Amino acid sequence: MHITATLPPGRQFALTWAIEDSWGGMTSAMLHRSRAFVRLGGQPVTVLTFDPDPGYPEREARLRAAGDLIEGMRLLNIWDWLRQNALPGGSARLDRHPFTPLSELPPDPSERITERRRGDLVLSRVRSGADGGILQTDHFREDGSLLLSERRDGKERGTQGGKSVVLCDGDGRPVRSWGRIAHLYHAWLDRLTASGPAFLVVDSKTVAQWALEYRRPRAVTMHVVHASHLVGTRRPHAPLRESRRKVFENLGGFDAVVLLTRRQRDDVVALLGRRRTLEVIANSRDLPPSPSLERRAGAGIMLASLTPRKRVGHAIRAVHAARARGADVELDVWGDGEERDALAGLAGDGVRLRGHSADAATRLAEASFLLSASTSEGFPLVLVEALAAGCVPIAYDVPYGPADVIRDGVNGFLVPAGDEEALSAAVERFVALPERDRARMRAAAVSSAQRFTDEAVTREWGRAMRRAHRRKRLRLAR
Repeated sequence: MHITATLPPGRQFALTWAIEDSWGGMTSAMLHRSRAFVRLGGQPVTVLTFDPDPGYPEREARLRAAGDLIEGMRLLNIWDWLRQNALPGGSARLDRHPFTPLSELPPDPSERITERRRGDLVLSRVRSGADGGILQTDHFREDGSLLLSERRDGKERGTQGGKSVVLCDGDGRPVRSWGRIAHLYHAWLDRLTASGPAFLVVDSKTVAQWALEYRRPRAVTMHVVHASHLVGTRRPHAPLRESRRKVFENLGGFDAVVLLTRRQRDDVVALLGRRRTLEVIANSRDLPPSPSLERRAGAGIMLASLTPRKRVGHAIRAVHAARARGADVELDVWGDGEERDALAGLAGDGVRLRGHSADAATRLAEASFLLSASTSEGFPLVLVEALAAGCVPIAYDVPYGPADVIRDGVNGFLVPAGDEEALSAAVERFVALPERDRARMRAAAVSSAQRFTDEAVTREWGRAMRRAHRRKRLRLAR
């Protein structure tokens, strides 16, 4: 199914630092959005990565086999691209950017040399100091020739300072140089977008640090903020996270900044003032067909990694307390993580740790209610999945997602953040409802999930891209 003219004309790029073998919610959302752009917008999407991991050919094959990359999507890593392609333009200023490849540096016993390999091929060598900090990386082509040398201690060996990035031709001769690695990334984007208009959607906060400086007439840049911009849970005037500071103090660097919830948008406005570039677009999900609304009232579920941020212990204790007061409730926890052993000792008495399962979300169609006790969320897709499955969510009211998804008492319950007793009371309240009222809440949940369909969210992206493109044209005209 294609929706005509959902996305504006132009090449589509999704920028993230890396796609690892075990990837999390941000990567999942980025890949899902890109598939929707291909299927519904009729636009190919190129996913760009910038890390030097040598495993991308095998990883791409696995992603395609799993359906995470579909026809019309391309995965492109900068280092693999540079190994196969020339980067025209520019010049090598070796007076400003010293060229000192590792092969020309005398050994230093205080330093360590490590290699990144693809099979028997050495794709890069890394020189690290005594403190473990990277001082130099030399990248190689598959034929062994030097591709690029990046040095970070050009002023004094062993001490950070004096950066130089030197690109070499197939014979190992310097042809282009920069004082920052970000300028190499910019040059690559220039090459990829040279054929015409382009939309660059930046998901990674690491990439956002330098992508906000990439301003070209033909390229519309949009940054998606996947998590809270604040330290802690006090809002809206808490300190900015250090990892977000550069972006949020320079919001005008992007043609649009996309937040996942209205509440976060309002907090950004309260803290930093109104910005025309702010957009609100939720993440989307493939929604199942209308589920059965009949299920056992006390069947609870939690889909969460077993980490401190998810506070699974809160949910377990809340269910124990409800059972102690006579409520007929149980909880299945699907997920794994560093707190598994500690939580195993807390489970029992109606609580089961099921471990990780790739199809755990399918269990939502069997569960009566879902518990969410996180300290913070960007946009909790598990709540949307629960709504669509008719599984009523009961969630801590944390920044930022739950309040944008749940209408308290209508399609779920919002509970004061961190209040285990209130969480337990909400569980009891729900299971004690007459069956017709629970069915009414399930129906409201299924209905409210429709605004998060791929079709609805892709339309929102199309509108936001057109607004960003218009703002860019007006700025250039002025």
